[in-house]
Amino acid sequence: MATAIHTSPLHPVAAIALLAALFGVTANAIEEPAYTVEQAWEAEQIEIRRYAPRVMATTTMEGTDSDGFRVLAGYIFGGNATEQKIAMTAPVQRTMSGELEMAFMMPAEYSLEDLPAPDDERVGFEAAPAYTAAVIRFSGWASAEKADDHWQRLRRFLIAEQIDIAGEPTLNQYNPPWTLPFLRRNEIIVPVALSEASLNGSSRGR
Repeated sequence: MATAIHTSPLHPVAAIALLAALFGVTANAIEEPAYTVEQAWEAEQIEIRRYAPRVMATTTMEGTDSDGFRVLAGYIFGGNATEQKIAMTAPVQRTMSGELEMAFMMPAEYSLEDLPAPDDERVGFEAAPAYTAAVIRFSGWASAEKADDHWQRLRRFLIAEQIDIAGEPTLNQYNPPWTLPFLRRNEIIVPVALSEASLNGSSRGR
């Protein structure tokens, strides 16, 4: 199940700087998706997580990562029917194959019905249901080669553990671009289907 990777490092410097100025956010203050860890392999930096439902603002990227970021950032800056500013969350999520799409999670206080209509027709919304995912974490700049390398490592691990891959992977980046490479947090996240055997029969344990 090899997946072709079409990705580049996310460097939307001006947009994130404006976000920080508008909202006064720090890395520790930004809301992240709610999840519980079902199983973990610390040496491999791999976890199985159960994610709660969430609402996503999405856009199909016609140019670079920065172009997609600007479309979504424009919406939360107030580019919407009520000129409402919506807090930034983490991570910035983007697909890794097929039609390239970027997504921002909306803060948990918003339901799909609560969100103001976007001024930019390129912004869409998705009510993402709860799901189980496998996650591999890595630091540094998430270049195309590095993201692909970690996806293939995660894929091989899941096959060895007899955990079924149930969707396509996404690249998730948590830090503003001025973060030092060794402090950066990146994750490849892919939906999985678990059985009792895969949860209880791991050859490497927790």
